[in-house]
Amino acid sequence: MDFETALERCPIVAILRDLEPSEALPVGQALVGAGVTLIEVPLDAPDPMRSITTLVECFGEKALIGGGLVTAPDQVDALADAGARLVVSPHTDPALIARARARELLPLPGVLTPTEAFRALRAGAVALQLFPAQATRPQALAAMRSVLPPGTAVLPVGGITPDKMGHWWAAGARGFGLGGTLYRPGRSARDVAERARACIAAIKGPLPAP
Repeated sequence: MDFETALERCPIVAILRDLEPSEALPVGQALVGAGVTLIEVPLDAPDPMRSITTLVECFGEKALIGGGLVTAPDQVDALADAGARLVVSPHTDPALIARARARELLPLPGVLTPTEAFRALRAGAVALQLFPAQATRPQALAAMRSVLPPGTAVLPVGGITPDKMGHWWAAGARGFGLGGTLYRPGRSARDVAERARACIAAIKGPLPAP
């Protein structure tokens, strides 16, 4: 599955902050069962590579699995060796993007300005995270989208809840990175699945006017 296909099927990146390896299987089952096709485990989680390996082995045919908070080339290599597909960074570092591309991974860097966005795209980013979304507004995304190459996927990340999605979607968002809205440590797999379905419905159903 390529990134565009995954995003078209479900415009959500599930960010599993502080995921324990013992939760990787049930939480992964909950998300994939709800239709999520993009899953990220931040590398500051407990034993993140163990969780990523579990997710890849169990769900790698149905979802793109990756690591988040990637800031160093050796982390890119570790993700590649684990069979991950996504490299999610909170910032734009052309060297990291190039390393991800060299290892045939899909780089999804963070940007906040048009300058960062164009730098990331020139380096080979497959999509852009607008991060932190709390620091800006949908109107800023609309202005940025007006100058970015057609088809550029921009995903707001940070503080996104279902009631806010309509305004961002109307401004040109192609999807969202969702952390605590979906998953928190100790939250049951059933709860995670219900939250995922609610978020997907909020995006794919009728959206409120901006």
